[in-house]
Amino acid sequence: MAQSLDRQAQTVIELADLQGIGRVNIDDVIEYVHTGLERLPTELELYARYLRQRWDVYELDFSQDRVDWQEKMTEDERTSFIGVSAGFHHGERQVEVDLVPFMLGGTEEEKIYIASQIEDEARHTVFFDRFYREVVGLPGDTIMDVLDNSYPWVSELFAGPFGLLAYLADDLTRDPENPRLRVRYATNYMLWIEGVLALTVMKLTLGYCRRRGFLPAYYTGFTATTRDESRHVQFGLRYLQKSVQADPSMVQEIHAVLDTLMVMGAARSRELYLEPLGFTAEFVRDFQVQQLVRKLNAIGVELPERLKARLAAMEAQIAGG
Repeated sequence: MAQSLDRQAQTVIELADLQGIGRVNIDDVIEYVHTGLERLPTELELYARYLRQRWDVYELDFSQDRVDWQEKMTEDERTSFIGVSAGFHHGERQVEVDLVPFMLGGTEEEKIYIASQIEDEARHTVFFDRFYREVVGLPGDTIMDVLDNSYPWVSELFAGPFGLLAYLADDLTRDPENPRLRVRYATNYMLWIEGVLALTVMKLTLGYCRRRGFLPAYYTGFTATTRDESRHVQFGLRYLQKSVQADPSMVQEIHAVLDTLMVMGAARSRELYLEPLGFTAEFVRDFQVQQLVRKLNAIGVELPERLKARLAAMEAQIAGG
């Protein structure tokens, strides 16, 4: 995994069109998420980046993906792949709705940026709808029909962070300007779900696609989604950084949410099935710890000893959105 990007690689990712981003190594795009964390971009800088990096989900051609899925991938590979990716399918649709309460209590600059992120989430929802219809072959007349038909593959680990997200979104609907509720929401969604869990799904599925040479449209669209994620994560980190600087007691809210999420992640009845994709649960756990620590360092938040102990004992988790 790359530890830093040189300027040329960063520029390629920054400016690539849809076909160009499909040729970039996913490890470099994950590293791009962490580029510039020493001075997190403003909301309008992120909005300008969004305008440059928007892509058209209908430009993707899934015909080769369908051949790869049906004729080249093994049953174990298909089962593992869909088990990892199904949570992202549902997560994109949920966030498309649950970001609205967070937007309502923001500054005008935050609202402008968040409106662009909601559009991203809608585009990602259509991307996964096309993949599950045209490649996996799930039936359905509507987006919700296809979501219902992919639900049996969703990991129970999805329920914890996204259930908490729905709960926090309901709280914000009643009190959208409450700063503590907003910090809790940003910690759960932008720091944990997007900054740790979503990047894990991207690493696993896109790493598999690149190594095997399979699913080119999925690789292209989901790599573009990873680039979108850089904006989402950096916005969330900036929001949390500003909140902690304005009121250092907000660190307690971040700790409390992370504590809850780690406890939720310890409750499971089935193990992740990752070996057919070429990964182990131990690799995933280490990757997730690294992702979390890098984000916490960017916002200037340290974990207390009790959370360091929980983190050291954390099992690998998978969800997305």
